[in-house]
Amino acid sequence: MSPLTIGKLAKHTEVTIETIRHYQRIGLLTEPAKPHGGYRVYSADSIKRVRFIKRAQQAGFTLKEIATLLSLDGAHCTDVRQLAEHKCQQIDQQIRDLTALRQALEGLVNDCQKTAPAAHCAILDAFSDDASPLGKTPPPT
Repeated sequence: MSPLTIGKLAKHTEVTIETIRHYQRIGLLTEPAKPHGGYRVYSADSIKRVRFIKRAQQAGFTLKEIATLLSLDGAHCTDVRQLAEHKCQQIDQQIRDLTALRQALEGLVNDCQKTAPAAHCAILDAFSDDASPLGKTPPPT
């Protein structure tokens, strides 16, 4: 295999070069030393690490949470399980929040269908109205 440059690493892991650089800046990926007049060469382990990061992101983990996961090893299975359980609880809350949001929006659509066409759009009016449940900023979860 030819030397694994940043471009090749990005291609093998299906991310951009800027993503690789970002991971380096925030400490998720080690930046190899640059030889005088040459290119940085990444190890094959870099491919595994970037793929791990992307899979963890797909599972809903933030980059900060992924840094914690990467700091743990097989001997810390209980800690990893607790992080995963917490992530499941966060996802469940997001589902509840999105369900409530969908129901509120669906109510506006239904109300709009029941009223005769007017000079003003009832849905847009609801977004502008401070009394509307959709006009209020929900509390952070």
